[in-house]
Amino acid sequence: MLLFPAPGRSGMSEQPLEEVMSEKAFAALVSAQAASFHRLGQLLLARKEAWSRQQFFQLISEADALEALLDDHGARHNRTFNFLRELVASLRGLALAGFSLAHLERCFEGYPTNLFPAELGQALIAVRRSRTFLEQALFRLLEATLREEGAQGIVVAGGAGDVQPASALGPRSMLPRNMGQLDLESDEQKVAEVASRFLQASSLFDELGARRIEDPDERETWLQRFCTEERARVFEATVHNLQSAYDTWVKGTGLEANDARLAMLRGNASAALHLLEAVTHLTHFVERHESGMRNEDCERRMEALVHRVEVREITLNQLLLWASVFMRRGRPLAEDLLPAYTDVQELEVELGDDLYLHARPCALIVGIVNRYATPVEMLVEGRKCNAGSILDLMIGIGSHPDARRFVFRGDINPLRDIRILFESGLGEEGAELPEALSYLRSSN
Repeated sequence: MLLFPAPGRSGMSEQPLEEVMSEKAFAALVSAQAASFHRLGQLLLARKEAWSRQQFFQLISEADALEALLDDHGARHNRTFNFLRELVASLRGLALAGFSLAHLERCFEGYPTNLFPAELGQALIAVRRSRTFLEQALFRLLEATLREEGAQGIVVAGGAGDVQPASALGPRSMLPRNMGQLDLESDEQKVAEVASRFLQASSLFDELGARRIEDPDERETWLQRFCTEERARVFEATVHNLQSAYDTWVKGTGLEANDARLAMLRGNASAALHLLEAVTHLTHFVERHESGMRNEDCERRMEALVHRVEVREITLNQLLLWASVFMRRGRPLAEDLLPAYTDVQELEVELGDDLYLHARPCALIVGIVNRYATPVEMLVEGRKCNAGSILDLMIGIGSHPDARRFVFRGDINPLRDIRILFESGLGEEGAELPEALSYLRSSN
């Protein structure tokens, strides 16, 4: 018995999953479906003034649609259309960076920050210089794109005057970025959480130590070590999550209206975020060099249009440097806010007989501190340790292996759970953690 129809027995011809399309037919398809991209490109090339935020957004949208069309038909693996596909992908990426900077420049005066006026002026100059560089690079890429289309038989029809005005650009409606986020009840806890997250984020940039580097070789070495695309995305996501937490818990509340420090904290984070968005897109553009996504001929032609050295100078000396400044300068604000919105107390605990603070109990302490996301300090024989870092705890305890008394200093909420943990014997020797610490059981 046949379980499947034998070939030719069903009376239906088999349809292939793919069929080869001639390059001439594909050129005609692009001519028909990319007309709005062509009109926008001609408009931008004819424009004498700086590009508006709306025009960056239009270029992102049109380039994204054209890139999808090219990818859907295998242009990446086609000798004729590979370079066009690379041009369009680069247009989209650099336009995303330009949009972030155009948005920041537009909102710059509306972001309250704690930078000095002279610093703000220097930051604005860096933003404008970076945006101008991107506009010039995009201008060259657009010229090359339309020229390449013509060379491959794609009809670039229409004129700059044919572009229809786009609808007004507003903020995207996004759900809160709250995976793994606590449901905080009191307003004070919410502010403390945001301030603590800012401190954690600013520490990331303290460790990064971004500085102006004029020598191209030294700058390239530094960026390859400290600002790969992977790390750039971590920087951006960290600050993005921070801003989302602020907007979820604090923005538009009475707390914000009555405490100017809060709005300044968000202003610093927002300015840094838009700079970091541009850093990510520029780093991605450069790392396509090393990824093998471009062949040698394509790479040579792209370098002639957008110089790698200039991209790297903008990435570090204009964007990443000032993002770091905004985050570092916001640290005193967060440090000032934290004690104002937390009930800081001290807790002294003593280890019971046959109990020791080895790796597992230390991990539970860290789990408590991280749950509440407010700093907790542990003192052992006068030595201060960060109770949110298992490494710091293990080093401190290892330096005083005979210590039996420990003092914790921090907000009352994590101290309450640390006290319960010690009273329950640290969950050792088969003892169940109490219900109040049920959130720790997954790591128990």
